[in-house]
Amino acid sequence: MSGDMERFLLPPDAGAEDFARVRHEYGLDQPLYLQYLFFIAKAVTGDFGTSWRWHDPAWTVVVDRLPATLQLAAAAALIAFLIAITVGPLSAARPGSWIDRIGRVFAILGQSMPAFWVGLMLIRIFAVDLRWLPSYGRGDLSNLVMPAISLGWYAAAAQTRLMRSAMLNVLDSEYIKLARLKGVPEFYVIYKHGLRNAALPVLTLMGVQWAALLSGSVVIETIFAWPGVGRTIVEAIFNRDYAVVQAGTFMMSLIFVGANLTVDLLYGVLDPRIRNAR
Repeated sequence: MSGDMERFLLPPDAGAEDFARVRHEYGLDQPLYLQYLFFIAKAVTGDFGTSWRWHDPAWTVVVDRLPATLQLAAAAALIAFLIAITVGPLSAARPGSWIDRIGRVFAILGQSMPAFWVGLMLIRIFAVDLRWLPSYGRGDLSNLVMPAISLGWYAAAAQTRLMRSAMLNVLDSEYIKLARLKGVPEFYVIYKHGLRNAALPVLTLMGVQWAALLSGSVVIETIFAWPGVGRTIVEAIFNRDYAVVQAGTFMMSLIFVGANLTVDLLYGVLDPRIRNAR
């Protein structure tokens, strides 16, 4: 629907014979149902065709860019996790305190600010005005800071909000009250007894968000010129490189399925009731 790729492959003065030759070479002269069947038959073997822009197998093009996306998503997930596991439990342990107010404000602002806007603001402040950090490219740790914060901003706010709600329910349980009556230090009450039981809903959200961080990094990778899968897919769309688009979409689908499966398996590790269910 975005256009014919042969118009990108051929010069402006190409004739009808040239168009017919290219369409036949790529199988575009076949009926749509046959094109789809041919695509499925090759896709199940991992063959998504050859990228006409990079002149390599489409799957290889996407896999080569995957480490950059994994690095960015892992950094964003780590930032979100550290914020949530710190601010969420402390906010729930002291409702109405200054740290609780800061946590709630952060959760609201974090879920209200789109990632691309956060990225642009970070570039304006830390790259243009202060000139502390580079605004594009993949290099050392300084190149990773702003993209990771921009990508993990929403995830951190969502996890913090859910962690606070889950901890509020857990900290009102009878076994928590008993632990406090027995003189267990508050740190152990919160992080050993409370956090583990409050982690299940947060774990579900983290699993879904991990897949979203990997596949949702398209905008952030484009803004910061980060050479990952997302930016590659955008470039492939602009250049009608459909093989790369299909390979990238398939990889993102695998990531979503794998993330949700991993979360289901981890339930049994965290909750003995699930692990010992018959």
